[in-house]
Amino acid sequence: MATTVLHEKDAVPVSDAAAPDKEASYTEPASHLVPDDPLKVEVDVSEQEPEPEDIFKPLPPLPGVPAEPNPLTFRAVITGVVLGSLVNAANVYLGLKTGFTFGASMFGAIFGYGFVKLLSTTFAGMPILGMPFGPQENSIIQAAAAGAGGLSGLFVAALPAMYHLNLLSDDPRDDYGRYMTLTFIGSFFGLFFAVPLRKFFIVNVARDLRLIFPTATATAFTIRSMHAIGSGAREAMKKIKALGTSFIFAFVLRVVSDYALGILWDWHIFTWIYIWSGYESFAINIESWGWFIEWTPAFIGSGLLVGLNVGISYFVGSFIAWGFVGPLLVYTGECEGAQRAPDDPLWQGLVSYNGMSGMSDPDYVPSPRYWFLWPGVMVLLCYSMAEFLFNYKILWYGMKYGWKNFATAANAQLAKRGKHIVFLERQAAKENDNTAITEDFATPAQQVSHWVWIVGCVAILAVTMVIVEAQFDISAGLGLLASILSIIFAFMSIHGGAVTDVTPLTASAKASQLVFGGVTQGQPQNTALRTNLIAGAIASAGADMSTALTSDFRTGFLLSTPPNLQFWAQSVGTLVAMFLAPGVFLLFAMAYPCILDAEASRCEFAVPSVTAWRAVAEAVTLDDIPIPLSSGIFSIVLGVWCIIQVFIKRTWLVGERAKYRNWLPNWMAVGIAFVLPATHYSTAMCMGAIIAHFWLKKYPKNFEVYCYAIAAGLIAGEGLGGVINAALALGGVGGSENGSSIACPAGQC
Repeated sequence: MATTVLHEKDAVPVSDAAAPDKEASYTEPASHLVPDDPLKVEVDVSEQEPEPEDIFKPLPPLPGVPAEPNPLTFRAVITGVVLGSLVNAANVYLGLKTGFTFGASMFGAIFGYGFVKLLSTTFAGMPILGMPFGPQENSIIQAAAAGAGGLSGLFVAALPAMYHLNLLSDDPRDDYGRYMTLTFIGSFFGLFFAVPLRKFFIVNVARDLRLIFPTATATAFTIRSMHAIGSGAREAMKKIKALGTSFIFAFVLRVVSDYALGILWDWHIFTWIYIWSGYESFAINIESWGWFIEWTPAFIGSGLLVGLNVGISYFVGSFIAWGFVGPLLVYTGECEGAQRAPDDPLWQGLVSYNGMSGMSDPDYVPSPRYWFLWPGVMVLLCYSMAEFLFNYKILWYGMKYGWKNFATAANAQLAKRGKHIVFLERQAAKENDNTAITEDFATPAQQVSHWVWIVGCVAILAVTMVIVEAQFDISAGLGLLASILSIIFAFMSIHGGAVTDVTPLTASAKASQLVFGGVTQGQPQNTALRTNLIAGAIASAGADMSTALTSDFRTGFLLSTPPNLQFWAQSVGTLVAMFLAPGVFLLFAMAYPCILDAEASRCEFAVPSVTAWRAVAEAVTLDDIPIPLSSGIFSIVLGVWCIIQVFIKRTWLVGERAKYRNWLPNWMAVGIAFVLPATHYSTAMCMGAIIAHFWLKKYPKNFEVYCYAIAAGLIAGEGLGGVINAALALGGVGGSENGSSIACPAGQC
């Protein structure tokens, strides 16, 4: 779960800096960022360039900006890796807390510009550090950042779910080797397979299928505008200052607030009313359902990007679950909660409705969280799979493309030997039949060599089969199947992201779990569960990485950055992420053991993606899952409606009626609200979306300059602050040991 953890990376918001399933990437793009005519985008990058640009071919050089003979520089790669690493660490933190992860491209592009521009000015004329700085080198920075910022999805979903099901070691440190190998096979297979996808999606079919790549295109235009002479440079400095200020603010707030959560971070307004009113019960009842305000910069920042539709859908989903239906379930006796402070007479009315244990008891009465888990998973599954299936045409395009390339290569080899096969000649002649194919600026010398990505893919497939057999006792054939599924899911995810900025990685994850649920029927329970989660993680990780890097290639294509240089920058970033992501996850697991404990009564991390992955794995592998009848009926009704809505949107709300799509609820956001019993996140995102709506309406130019930058800084700043808090907690000097619980209900925030 991704774009899609509830990652849907299926969620990526419009700006890659904030993306809802990477598994977070499941948000609709903000309408102000998607052009009415996707063939033309008008961007005021300088006074000398007022004409609109065709976004399906490389943009013309900027006036007055010199050519860049070698944009792959040491300073660009190192800067990108460092910035991407910050986003990677932030994503592990945010993904464990909320199920959302975010991309690194926009953050790397803006912050990277500021840092390297400072170097090139300060050390002007000196080798390595003081060379001229241009847009292509800037795209190398964001390419390295994208590689280093990936791979967090594995650690906020599948792996913790395995701990919840007691499928891994008691001590997470003993599993570090497994973390490394899983990230290696998932990331590098996606890296190598992204190479042929560049030509297919960006050169061959982009214009034909109107693949806009909103985030990648916005990143390219942002880079270009910052390097424009005149107003571009001035606006670039404004963006950098805004990003830096918001980053520092969010970072400091997250670290400092850990020592006074009830004052600086969480405002439990109904607890305050409860105390001030002489302990009247109505206020504590509302508090029990989790209604309070959390000043989370990351979610306010993501709200700035996702638009009103997603923000309101998320909040309404929370209200339905935890403000209306949930209380009705408790009132009728269908669900029940447990007292949070049974020994304190002042807090007898404070109840937790989030219990997830005791399902095997025949007299078990579910908590509202368990009851809503199934409708939430059903909504995520049905909505994303329906969207997934409506994109079937992209597979047909892919098969035709692969066949034409094979026929061309085979015909060329035969021609060298003086032979020919009429059928292959005819097929090869069709190679350039499609007049919509865009001419690739990159020369053969600037392309990634065929032997590099082909040998890489084959080698990773072989390593995958060995690893799953040796480390996880899973059939090598199933490891191969997981990798093949990642290719299929990559096609779907790239197409979805290119059209709508929504990468359906949640759909990929759930589809792989369904496939392996069928494959493992009849196997022992633990084997089936382990296979389901590991294979699903491999398929999702490969699709995730190839999706992110293909989007990266799109940015480079618009800026005429040689793809082979982008590939090597991505490779370095991916290699760093392979070591970084496991280490950050281990840090959090050691500092907050409740992350790995399904029975923990209270935890700083809600791990919603983990809950969803575990639920699907159990549902498709176990013989008997105790799903309440009322929950099952409600789930089916919502699932059917989600499919109907997708059908209506795809078949009727087209052309002139497409504008009415904004009035449809975003069911990915609603499903997440059902799975995640944390209304403060939906409240914060809705606040951000409302602010953005009126900001854009009142001050559009100001919004254009500052929105991306401020949102990126808020998201990355809170994430890095969370990493620092984990380190402080591990050292015994964190807020839980030395902070104050004043203004918190029953002394707990």
